[in-house]
Amino acid sequence: MHFRAIAFVIGTLLLVTSIAMLFPIVVSLIYQEGDLSALLISVTVVFSVGFPLWWFRPSHYELSFRDAVLIAVLGWVIISAVSTLPFIIHGSIPSFTDAFFEMVSGYTTTGATILNDIESIPHGLLFFRSETQLLGGMGFLTLTLIFLPHGMAGVRIFRAESSPGQVITKEKFIPRNRDAMIWLWSIYLGLNLVQTLLLWGGGMSLFDSLCHSFTTVATAGFSTKNDSIGYYSSAYFDWVIIIFMFLGGMTFMLFYYILKGEWNLVRLNTELRCYSSIVVLFCGILTLILWLNVSYGGFSEAIRYASFQIISLLTTTGFTTADYELWPQAAQMILYIVCFIGACAGSTTSGIKIVHFVIIWKYMVTSVKKMFFQPRTILPIHLNQRAIDPFAINLSICYFIANIFLLFVGGAVMVLVDSIDYQTAMSSVISALMNIGPGFGEVGPSENFSQISSLGKWFLTLLMLVGRLEMFSALVLFFPSFWKR
Repeated sequence: MHFRAIAFVIGTLLLVTSIAMLFPIVVSLIYQEGDLSALLISVTVVFSVGFPLWWFRPSHYELSFRDAVLIAVLGWVIISAVSTLPFIIHGSIPSFTDAFFEMVSGYTTTGATILNDIESIPHGLLFFRSETQLLGGMGFLTLTLIFLPHGMAGVRIFRAESSPGQVITKEKFIPRNRDAMIWLWSIYLGLNLVQTLLLWGGGMSLFDSLCHSFTTVATAGFSTKNDSIGYYSSAYFDWVIIIFMFLGGMTFMLFYYILKGEWNLVRLNTELRCYSSIVVLFCGILTLILWLNVSYGGFSEAIRYASFQIISLLTTTGFTTADYELWPQAAQMILYIVCFIGACAGSTTSGIKIVHFVIIWKYMVTSVKKMFFQPRTILPIHLNQRAIDPFAINLSICYFIANIFLLFVGGAVMVLVDSIDYQTAMSSVISALMNIGPGFGEVGPSENFSQISSLGKWFLTLLMLVGRLEMFSALVLFFPSFWKR
């Protein structure tokens, strides 16, 4: 392993984090709520640790894939750990366990919280809390790649943080890694800017507009209000956020194609068509359930509430406008199913991802055809009108099985650790592993994770990291062969 190169990248990560902390300091100066000293001390500590690691850069920059995996895992852990400092020093979250849970939830765009009164937190700290999701949405390792020297195997770091779906689709649009990251972040920040202006223009305060935009396009779910988006009870805000949650669930490469006018590539994208179809299908079903059960005043209201909650959970955002545990059981079942799906690979979302379900479905159909109708025929599986190799199929099946296995094992662990009911246990694991945020039972939309024991929080924190690192990059560290020469 190239330890000096690893330390250099970690130092760069810390410097990026310290720069990010400067913006909450500006907010703190504006609102004057007593969190300035905590932020100043934190940014000083983080910069003091990161600068020496960055300054004594190695002469040899090349990283192996093993180095990249280690950077990906250590980077998420270290940045989450140092980001707890403002909350611990200020006293808003005095427990390191709780603060670490909150920061990992932020950076992994999970949106699960231990805060019982979000609105009592100073604006500077709330801004930083939302900013963690802005950075984590696109992946702060991808942001760090912009500042790394050329030839440092940035593509390996990107792969270590990417989902298997991005490996399967093999879609590349810029030959140079740094240029690709600049395009991705420009599109990402552009969407944030447009949403901020729309929310601000609709009557939301500039502060809340920024914070909610940070956590919408990132499909993350932290809100500045205890009642999440339901606090505003505004159809306009709901539909703006619905649109940008949907956009956050799209493969960001498609936005580049749109900007270049390459509409044919967008039209041929299999995952986008399936994503749109799934959204329409589940929104339609849930709308009918709510409408027929007279849960809301009229059909338009049923569409609004159903669409918001389906897209929020499908894209693993986790915003809420209503306590869906008060909805009919059939409606809750639909939402439960949606939690297992996720949106598109290459988006800001987590979860199993639609591309894996598409490949598994096509594999099943092809297997049935070969067994009963065309046993001697080779039937390739196509994605985006291109045949995919058997390794991609095996990877999709493996990824799906690993997720389901971890869900059941994790649920059993939570029942043993916290002595909670199985619904809450399974829901908390789904929420953490799929990076969704709110769940069902004692971690439902009207509750939070504060009642979970310390051991349970550490376990769920691990699951959040595993889910955000798309599982394999985190789990490979437990293979003895990974550490051998």
